[in-house]
Amino acid sequence: MISKDEVKHIAKLARLELTEKEIEKMQKDMTAILDYFNLLKKAPKIKDSAVALTKVSTSLRKDEVISSHDIIDELIAQAPDKKDDYIKVKAIL
Repeated sequence: MISKDEVKHIAKLARLELTEKEIEKMQKDMTAILDYFNLLKKAPKIKDSAVALTKVSTSLRKDEVISSHDIIDELIAQAPDKKDDYIKVKAIL
Protein backbone atom coordinates (compact mmCIF):
# COMPACT_ATOMS: atom_id res chain seq x y z
CA MET A 1 0.00 0.00 0.00
CA ILE A 2 1.22 3.48 -0.83
CA SER A 3 2.11 5.56 2.19
CA LYS A 4 0.57 8.93 2.96
CA ASP A 5 3.99 10.54 2.53
CA GLU A 6 4.21 9.18 -1.04
CA VAL A 7 0.74 10.50 -1.83
CA LYS A 8 1.67 13.90 -0.40
CA HIS A 9 4.87 13.92 -2.47
CA ILE A 10 2.99 13.03 -5.68
CA ALA A 11 0.39 15.68 -4.89
CA LYS A 12 3.15 18.23 -4.37
CA LEU A 13 4.72 17.33 -7.72
CA ALA A 14 1.30 17.71 -9.37
CA ARG A 15 0.81 20.98 -7.48
CA LEU A 16 -2.33 19.70 -5.78
CA GLU A 17 -3.46 20.69 -2.32
CA LEU A 18 -5.22 17.70 -0.80
CA THR A 19 -7.14 17.47 2.43
CA GLU A 20 -6.50 14.60 4.81
CA LYS A 21 -9.66 12.87 3.54
CA GLU A 22 -8.54 13.27 -0.08
CA ILE A 23 -5.10 11.89 0.79
CA GLU A 24 -6.68 8.74 2.21
CA LYS A 25 -8.89 8.35 -0.88
CA MET A 26 -5.92 8.86 -3.20
CA GLN A 27 -3.92 6.37 -1.17
CA LYS A 28 -6.59 3.69 -1.74
CA ASP A 29 -7.07 4.60 -5.43
CA MET A 30 -3.35 4.63 -6.25
CA THR A 31 -2.84 1.33 -4.46
CA ALA A 32 -5.67 -0.22 -6.51
CA ILE A 33 -4.13 1.11 -9.73
CA LEU A 34 -0.68 -0.25 -8.90
CA ASP A 35 -2.17 -3.61 -7.89
CA TYR A 36 -3.83 -3.80 -11.30
CA PHE A 37 -0.50 -3.10 -13.01
CA ASN A 38 1.05 -5.91 -11.00
CA LEU A 39 -1.75 -8.18 -12.20
CA LEU A 40 -1.00 -7.19 -15.80
CA LYS A 41 2.68 -7.97 -15.30
CA LYS A 42 1.72 -11.55 -14.44
CA ALA A 43 -0.30 -11.99 -17.65
CA PRO A 44 1.10 -14.52 -20.12
CA LYS A 45 3.33 -13.02 -22.77
CA ILE A 46 3.53 -13.99 -26.42
CA LYS A 47 6.87 -15.71 -26.81
CA ASP A 48 7.40 -15.17 -30.53
CA SER A 49 6.66 -11.61 -31.62
CA ALA A 50 6.97 -12.56 -35.31
CA VAL A 51 4.08 -14.98 -34.93
CA ALA A 52 1.97 -12.28 -33.29
CA LEU A 53 2.70 -9.83 -36.12
CA THR A 54 1.88 -12.42 -38.75
CA LYS A 55 -1.51 -13.10 -37.22
CA VAL A 56 -2.36 -9.40 -37.23
CA SER A 57 -1.09 -8.69 -40.73
CA THR A 58 -3.03 -11.54 -42.34
CA SER A 59 -6.31 -9.97 -41.28
CA LEU A 60 -5.57 -6.71 -43.10
CA ARG A 61 -6.42 -6.07 -46.72
CA LYS A 62 -3.72 -5.66 -49.34
CA ASP A 63 -2.99 -2.08 -50.39
CA GLU A 64 -3.82 -1.38 -54.00
CA VAL A 65 -3.03 1.71 -56.03
CA ILE A 66 -6.05 3.23 -57.75
CA SER A 67 -5.36 5.82 -60.36
CA SER A 68 -7.50 8.91 -59.91
CA HIS A 69 -7.65 9.29 -63.70
CA ASP A 70 -9.75 6.13 -63.87
CA ILE A 71 -12.52 7.50 -61.67
CA ILE A 72 -12.56 11.22 -62.57
CA ASP A 73 -14.84 10.71 -65.55
CA GLU A 74 -17.21 8.57 -63.46
CA LEU A 75 -17.39 11.19 -60.71
CA ILE A 76 -18.04 14.06 -63.10
CA ALA A 77 -20.68 12.02 -64.91
CA GLN A 78 -22.55 11.46 -61.63
CA ALA A 79 -22.57 15.16 -60.69
CA PRO A 80 -25.99 16.84 -61.07
CA ASP A 81 -24.60 20.04 -62.62
CA LYS A 82 -21.39 20.15 -64.64
CA LYS A 83 -19.61 22.17 -67.26
CA ASP A 84 -16.78 20.69 -69.33
CA ASP A 85 -14.56 18.76 -66.91
CA TYR A 86 -15.74 20.66 -63.81
CA ILE A 87 -18.52 20.17 -61.30
CA LYS A 88 -20.67 23.28 -60.79
CA VAL A 89 -21.61 24.14 -57.21
CA LYS A 90 -23.53 26.98 -55.59
CA ALA A 91 -21.55 30.05 -54.58
CA ILE A 92 -20.59 30.03 -50.92
CA LEU A 93 -19.88 33.72 -50.40
